[in-house]
Amino acid sequence: MQFHDVRFPAALSFGSVGGPERRTDVVTISNGFEERNSPWAHSRRRYDAGVGMRSLDDVETMIAFFEARYGQLFAFRWKDWSDYRSCKPSLDITAFDQELGTGDDEQMQFEIAKTYRSGEYSYTRPIKKPVAGTVRVGLGSDEAQEGTDFTVDLATGVITFATPPAMGLPITAGFEFDVPVRFDTGSIQTSVASFQAGEIPTVPIIEVRV
Repeated sequence: MQFHDVRFPAALSFGSVGGPERRTDVVTISNGFEERNSPWAHSRRRYDAGVGMRSLDDVETMIAFFEARYGQLFAFRWKDWSDYRSCKPSLDITAFDQELGTGDDEQMQFEIAKTYRSGEYSYTRPIKKPVAGTVRVGLGSDEAQEGTDFTVDLATGVITFATPPAMGLPITAGFEFDVPVRFDTGSIQTSVASFQAGEIPTVPIIEVRV
């Protein structure tokens, strides 16, 4: 896909609003019961980047970023300040935050993922855009060393080990990550007068599949 491996200015995404969206088809049958089905295996996130702008300099920075992406043409990285780490916000990232799989003496590649749990239920989200220098990997109770024991593809979120992890060995990871997104509009409407009066532009952002 058409993707620029650059991050939307984090200072501008801070304070933005947005979050996950699910698509569910709901059909009410004649007896009043419902049939519900979702064609999406994974949620899709939407944001409004305009909310994070606080000055005309911010607007100029955003417009420059928009033009360099050719509007909607090129996707890019987005830091979701409400959900960008493998652990809870109050904790530090460790190599044992998320379970990725189990060694079998053959498999050398494991995809980074984050699991969301609520009671007995859970959802596992593929992480395609980890942040450089933040990925930590655990092999059982030991932490592996990047560059020696494993490498990570920052474009796909795939961890590749130098040698296959041993049979039954838990594979875990901790990391920061970005969301692959694009602008969800072909135009940006701004006004110096209205912005100084307290109004801000609306800049819709939408997650893309990669």
